[in-house]
Amino acid sequence: MIMTHRYKHSKKDHRNKSGRGRGAPKPPGRAAPRAGGLAEEVLDFLQQRNQPCSLQEIQAGLGLGAGRRSRKSLLTALAGLCRRQLIECPARKKYRIAARTGLREGILEMTPRGFGFVVLDVGEDGEPAGKKSDRKKDPFVGPGNLGSAHHGDRVLVQLLGRQRGRAEAKVVRVLNRAVTRLVGIYVAGRPTGLVVPEEERLLFNILIRREHSCNARNGYAVVAEIIDFKPGQRNPEGRIVEVLGDPEKIAVQTEIVIRKHDLPHTFSDAALAETAALAAAVAPDENRCDLRDIAHVTIDGETARDFDDAVAIQKTRQGYRLHVSIADVSHYVRPGMVLDDEAYLRGTSVYFPNRVVPMLPERLSNDLCSLVPNQNRMAFTAILAFDRHGRRKKKKFTRSVIRSRHRLTYTIVKKILVDQDPELCQKYDDMLGPLQDMGELAALLNKQRLDRGSIGFELPEAEITIGADDEIESVARAERNVAHKLIEEFMLAANEAVAEALSETHQPSLYRIHETPDPVKVLEFSQFARSLGLNLPKDTGTPHWFGTVLKMVAGTPKEYIINNLLLRTMQRARYAPENVGHFGLAAEFYTHFTSPIRRYPDLMVHRALAGLLARKKKTMTPKEAGPGRGHDLSAAGEFLSSRERVAVDAEREMTGRLQVRFMADKIGELFEGVISGVSDFGIYVELLGLFIHGAVAMAKLKGDYFQFDQNNHRLVGANTGRIFQMGDVVQVRVTSVDPGKRHINFLIHDPLSDAG
Repeated sequence: MIMTHRYKHSKKDHRNKSGRGRGAPKPPGRAAPRAGGLAEEVLDFLQQRNQPCSLQEIQAGLGLGAGRRSRKSLLTALAGLCRRQLIECPARKKYRIAARTGLREGILEMTPRGFGFVVLDVGEDGEPAGKKSDRKKDPFVGPGNLGSAHHGDRVLVQLLGRQRGRAEAKVVRVLNRAVTRLVGIYVAGRPTGLVVPEEERLLFNILIRREHSCNARNGYAVVAEIIDFKPGQRNPEGRIVEVLGDPEKIAVQTEIVIRKHDLPHTFSDAALAETAALAAAVAPDENRCDLRDIAHVTIDGETARDFDDAVAIQKTRQGYRLHVSIADVSHYVRPGMVLDDEAYLRGTSVYFPNRVVPMLPERLSNDLCSLVPNQNRMAFTAILAFDRHGRRKKKKFTRSVIRSRHRLTYTIVKKILVDQDPELCQKYDDMLGPLQDMGELAALLNKQRLDRGSIGFELPEAEITIGADDEIESVARAERNVAHKLIEEFMLAANEAVAEALSETHQPSLYRIHETPDPVKVLEFSQFARSLGLNLPKDTGTPHWFGTVLKMVAGTPKEYIINNLLLRTMQRARYAPENVGHFGLAAEFYTHFTSPIRRYPDLMVHRALAGLLARKKKTMTPKEAGPGRGHDLSAAGEFLSSRERVAVDAEREMTGRLQVRFMADKIGELFEGVISGVSDFGIYVELLGLFIHGAVAMAKLKGDYFQFDQNNHRLVGANTGRIFQMGDVVQVRVTSVDPGKRHINFLIHDPLSDAG
C-alpha cells in the first residue's frame, strides 16, 4: 500500500479534519450533518470519553451549536444508536457505550472477492489478540457489513456472534483511513473520470473531476490523492497528483512499484549538499591502518555498480590469513547529518532488474565508498586467522586504507578456478595462487559450517534480462557457482567474528538474529514427511536435524517439496540488540557487517565496532561508543526489519510483473513445471528453468471431482483417486495471462485429451 498513514487511536492523537482535538470547541453555526455520519461521530466521542455524557455535553463536544435543527439531528442519531444497542441511556439521561456491545478496534484486511477480516487489537475474550493475522480466528466481515471501510483501515467493529464456528463482525465506524494516496490506472470520462487502484484489495474507484485529472491520458498510470470519503458512498472523490506514464513500459512499471510501496526515491537538497561537500582525499592516519600492499580484489556480479567488499588471502604456516575489507561508510555518513536520517528512513537499497533505489546518493555508493580497482579507499577490515582445517584462531579489526588490484566477477573466478580458462589465467596470473587459496579456505569454512549444523538451503532467485528495446529477453534461475559460495563463506566468517567481538565486550549493537522454528509447525512437517516414507531422525527441530532431512532428499523427486515445507516452518530473521544466535546458520554470534552501502544495520554495526576500538584505546567512554541513532536499539531493530520486508515485497512484486509480461505472448505453449503449492482453489505450478509461477484452478482439472487434502498438501480425485501433490512434476499449457492482476493461468496437459 503506498503512502499509508496509520495512527494509534488515542485521546491525544485523534484529530478531526480541521486539526482540532475531538473534544475541542468548534465555531458556532456548524451545519447539522447527515444522521449516518453524526451517529459515527457520537459513537466515537462516547468511546473516547469513556464515561456517561448528557445531551448537552455531546452537543458541545461535537461543536453542533444550540440550534433546534442541530439538536433534532443529534436526538435522531442517538435514538438510532440506542435501537442498534450500541449505546444505552440510564435514568439520569446520560448516554454511554453499551456495556455488552462487543465493540472492538482492529485493522480491516480485505480479499479481492469482496469480503474481509478484522485483525483485532483485543480478541473476543478481551485478551490482546496480537499483531499477526490468523484467518482461522479473525472475525469475518461480509460485503454488507463493511460500511465505508476499505482495506487497511483502522475500524471499530461490533461482534455479531458466530456463524458456522467463525466470529462475524460489522464495521461501526472507520477510525483512521489507511490510504490517502494510491497508484492506479486512469479511465478518462466526462465530466468525471476514474482511477482504478492497482491494489486489487482496494474495492473502490476514485472519482476524478476533469479539472483534477492533471491532464492524464486515458489508460495511464497515475498517483491519486483522495479528497473525501463521503458516508454511505463506496467511491471517494480525489485528484491526480502525479502522472507516471504508459503502464506498458517497464520503466513505468518500476515507478508504479516504487509509489505503491512508498519507497523514498529522491534525496533532499540538504542531503545532496552534504554529499557534495564530502572530502575525496584518502590517507592513512594514527587510527587507520595502511593495507594498500595487501592484494585485495573485489568479486561481484557482471552488472554490479557498487563494490562494498574486497577480500585478500595469505597462506601461513598455521593455515590462512583472510582480510575482509568493507567500505567505511561510517567515515562519511555520521549521526546528526541529514544524509544519515534519510539513509535510516530508507533502511536498505532496493534492487529491480532495470533500476536501483539506493540507500545512499550515487557519489557515495558508486564513488567514495565503492572499492574500485587502483584507487585508494577507506575501509573497515576484519583480519581473520584460520588453521589448516578452517577453524578460526584469531580475529582483529581495524579501520584501514586499501587499494583493490582487480574488479573480478563471479564468472571470471569460476572460469579460472573450475574451467582453468587459459586466456583468463594469463590475464590474471598475479591472482592464480591467491584465488586457489581462497577456494581452499572457502571449502574448509563451508565444511566447518555444515558440520556444526548450518542448514544448507539453496534459495533460488530469478534473473531477468531486459534488452535495449525495453523488452524482456529472458527469465531464468540465477546461477550460483563456486565464486558465489566463496564470497558467501568469507562474508559469513566476517559477520560472525564481528558479532562475537561485540558480544564478548558487551558493546551495544544490532545483531542479525534467527529464532528457533515454531514447534507446532515442525511437528506438522514431521508427520507429513513420515507419510512420504522418510525415516526422520529423532532430534526434531535442531539445525542438525534440518540439515539431515535436506541431505536425505537431495537429488530425489521429494527434494522440492521438502525444501519448501521446511522453509515454511522457519521464523523470519530480523535485527535486534539481544544476541540470541542465528538458528539457520547454527551460529552463536551473527550480525550484518559486510554491506553498509546498501543496509543501514551494517552501518550501525560499523559505528559500534569503531566505538569498541576507541574504547580499547581509551579515546571514548562506553556511553559514547554506541552505534548511533540514540540508544533505543530495539525500536531501530524493529523499524529496520520492517524496511527490509518492504524492500523484499517490492522486489518480489516487480519480478512478478516482469514474469507476467514475459509470458504474455506464450499462450498455448507447453512447459514442464513442479507443483509448488496446493489449496482449495487449485494447484500452483513453478515452471522448471524459467522461475515463473502460475495456477491451475480446481474447476479446470479435467476428468474428476477433486478434493483438497490439506494435511498432505494434495488434491485427490473422488472417483479416480488421481493425485496432484506438491512436488509432483507436471506438464502445463498456458491458457491466459492477465498483466493487470499479475495472473498466469495454466491447464494440465493431457496428451490423449488434447489429441481428441
